[in-house]
Amino acid sequence: MNNKASRRGIVQISEVANGLIDPVLAKRAGINTMLLGSWDEIAGVQFAECTRPERISWPRRASEMAGEGGGHQPGVLTIACEGARALFLSHQQGEIIQRINGFFGFPAINEVRIVQKPVAVQPRRRPKPRPLTGEAARHLDHLVEGIEGDALKAALKRLGTAVLGKRR
Repeated sequence: MNNKASRRGIVQISEVANGLIDPVLAKRAGINTMLLGSWDEIAGVQFAECTRPERISWPRRASEMAGEGGGHQPGVLTIACEGARALFLSHQQGEIIQRINGFFGFPAINEVRIVQKPVAVQPRRRPKPRPLTGEAARHLDHLVEGIEGDALKAALKRLGTAVLGKRR
């Protein structure tokens, strides 16, 4: 009996997402979600926030094109790095390559290519909810009137405003 059947048909979202994303990433970038998920540990504290793996370029083999079997050849990992941190990363290339190969369990990478570009995703700013008026405002005031702490009451009012003020 497999693991999924023993859980009575319950499948985690991450399993479904990884099943869909991994083939696309592997085909387009040569990367899997396991590498992306473990990147903070691989890159270490010094580079976790300012770097991101972009793609792995695998070399074409002459034996592969001729239809013969051939040994594995290591690839080139392209890493996006922010600004001046790229210089420090270039000095740590050997250690990064060792960590990545240790992660894969075989010599998957023999070279690192560093590309300077922003790594942090800019958070989307959501507009503030419109203030409640009329019956909705009275209903929210009635719901939070028994709350004693001012900070908690204000937080619940903000939450209530966001929930009740959504457009339908």
